[in-house]
Amino acid sequence: MKQYPYPLSLTLLAAAAALLAGCAASVGAQTAPTTAPSASTAPAGTPVPAAGVSRPGFDSKPIYTAGVSGDEQKEVVMISVAIAPGASSPPHTHPGDCVGTVVDGQIELRALGKDAKRVQAGEAFGNTRGTVHQFVNVGDKPVRMITTLVVDKGKPRTMMQPDFK
Repeated sequence: MKQYPYPLSLTLLAAAAALLAGCAASVGAQTAPTTAPSASTAPAGTPVPAAGVSRPGFDSKPIYTAGVSGDEQKEVVMISVAIAPGASSPPHTHPGDCVGTVVDGQIELRALGKDAKRVQAGEAFGNTRGTVHQFVNVGDKPVRMITTLVVDKGKPRTMMQPDFK
């Protein structure tokens, strides 16, 4: 893998900004659920591929995957997320850090053991490895988000978790 002179955080930030600008118009497109375990069928603790996380009103799909410079065991995965008004993601965790931005609409980010946080279009959020979290569309229009994960290459990116308050 080619080494770059810039620190990983600058490289990731630049890549995320470029992809957000180019992908914002197509983020809201939804796909049909796959035959892989989905958020609506997988029991808590079940690894679910990022492409398989789908339930009524919620859809996510990977839009970009790349290796991490200097670490052959890690990858960066950008995910397009669409959430209908009143819908939510299932509670879940990731085996790596997750950062993202709301492109359209407003979400409530719920993380186990923390106060809920409202995040509007143009604002960013983050969750550390293993944080049980859920996104809820609290507005009256569809939400479009881009999330970026830094995870172990070739391993499940998402684990379903039980509902929480």
